Parts: sequence; C-alpha cells; structure tokens
Amino acid sequence: MVFEMIKNWWKIFAALCVLYTVIAGFLFKVPAQPILHETIRNLYFHVPMWFGMMTILFVSLWHSIKYLSNSNIQSDIIASQAAHTGMFMGVLGIITGSIWARYTWGAWWVADTKLNGAAITLLIYMAYFILRGSLDEEQKRARISAVYNIFAYVMLIVFLLILPRLNDSLHPGNGGNPGFSKYDLDSTMRMVFYPAVIGWILLGVWMMTIKIRIEKLKRKTFIND
Repeated sequence: MVFEMIKNWWKIFAALCVLYTVIAGFLFKVPAQPILHETIRNLYFHVPMWFGMMTILFVSLWHSIKYLSNSNIQSDIIASQAAHTGMFMGVLGIITGSIWARYTWGAWWVADTKLNGAAITLLIYMAYFILRGSLDEEQKRARISAVYNIFAYVMLIVFLLILPRLNDSLHPGNGGNPGFSKYDLDSTMRMVFYPAVIGWILLGVWMMTIKIRIEKLKRKTFIND
C-alpha cells in the first residue's frame, strides 16, 4: 500500500493540484478588471489546459521522432495515444476559451488569429487520426504517421505561438496586447495559476499513461517498460 503510494506520488500530487485549483479558483479573490470581471477565473482552467495540450503533444512528437530512428512499435503507441490525449485537452481548451469569449468579447467565436489558429491546429491533428485509420499495415502506418506528426507540431507552433504575435489578436500577450502577468496576475492569482498549470499537465500525463496501457492490451503487445 505504502509502496504503491510512493510509486504513484505524482498522480496524488496531480489530483491535489487540480482539486486545489477548482476550489481556490472559485473561492479566492481575483483582481477587479474591466470587461473580464469574474471571468478572469477561467485563467486557471483555459490556459493550463493549453499548456497541458502542448506538453502532451510534444511527448507525441518526441516519440514519433524516436520511432523514425529505432522503428520500435512502442514509440508509435506512445506517440498515437499522446496525440489522442493532447487532442482531448485541446478540445477542452477550445470549449473553455469559447465560453470565456462569450462573456468577455460578446460572442462564442470571433475572428481572432489565435482562435482560428487553434481550430486549424485541432483539424490538423484530426487529419493525423484519419491518416492512421486509413493505413492497415502496422509499420507503414507508424512510419507515415510519425512523419505527419512532426509536420503537425510544427504547424501548432506556427498557428499558436508565431502568427498571433505577428498579427492583431484579442488574446493577452499577443498582437501588442500586454500579457496577464504585466497587469493583473497578482500574487494571489499566482498562488492558484502555477499549481493549476502543474496539475493539468500531470493530469494529462496520467490520462496518457492509461490510454497507452489500454492500447497495449488491445494490441496484445508485451513490451518491457
């Protein structure tokens, strides 16, 4: 019992961070900002989910590169299931972002560079899953998917990190707008925001590991960890 708790300490830590985020995110005081008002609390959910998505998709990218170098099917399994998990967190990020936009910008969706880039990024990863589903031979599917996955992550960087900084954007920290840390992420919010980022990323990793184990069972593949 104790050994299992020690082994899974990071899962316990992830659960505590997310629980703390939910409780403190709704109960702790936040700065009174025009337009944002109480919706600024969504910063604890929307932004960390995107951090989680980008982290998990980087894991997917890394294992796609590993597969191209070693042709180990385990790398393909990790890459594909990490992409699934990252996509799930990306959808959560889109949903929370849309809700936030409705109460701050007056519409569920606006013609914003980062919003459109996020939607295009998710479509690119959806094409990744379609590509995998269209190929039957295992090694061929893994190899082609790995190459496409590298392209997908490069596009993620372009659409989410580069283009919003080069064009007008309503998002803080993009298109000339100041970031949250520069004008309203006070010490109280930092006490919640940083644990939220850690918690959502670790929760994503936890979900990814579960999906990997399930996929291995489905394939009846016995791979030594």
